[in-house]
Amino acid sequence: MRSVESKLPQRRNSRGKQLWAAAEGVGTIEFAVVASMLATLAIGMLDLSMGLWQQMEVGNAARAGAEYASRYGWNSSAIQTAVTNATGLASITASPSPTQSCGCPDVTSGVVAASCGSTCSSGLTANTYVTVGAQASYSTILPYPGISSPLTLTASSIARIN
Repeated sequence: MRSVESKLPQRRNSRGKQLWAAAEGVGTIEFAVVASMLATLAIGMLDLSMGLWQQMEVGNAARAGAEYASRYGWNSSAIQTAVTNATGLASITASPSPTQSCGCPDVTSGVVAASCGSTCSSGLTANTYVTVGAQASYSTILPYPGISSPLTLTASSIARIN
């Protein structure tokens, strides 16, 4: 009887050692862990790429409005139409509305406000400029901590119109 009892614990220990030493299925488990991490990274990169692409589209729409004003002159509603028609984004708007102002070109700040027709510090005459803004909203695919969704994407462009 003692010989049977002494063999039972050894059999359990040897079976446990065999299970720990078994290598079948380890590759499948490793693949599942790595594939899920890679899929999460790929979705995050796709989401970031889509957001950056939409930001570029918003910038292009603002530039299209400024180009329209530069070519055809000041017409607020036509400039807004140029902004909204410049891209296929459904949420694009010309916001804030286009503005017309007079100013002098400046290397550091872009355009410095001045009276129309006055002489600038550079000796040139103040010109008329239009500022065109565009904005759209972008909703991320997944929620990210610290990033609100939807995001408001904005861009503006300034063009001389005379």
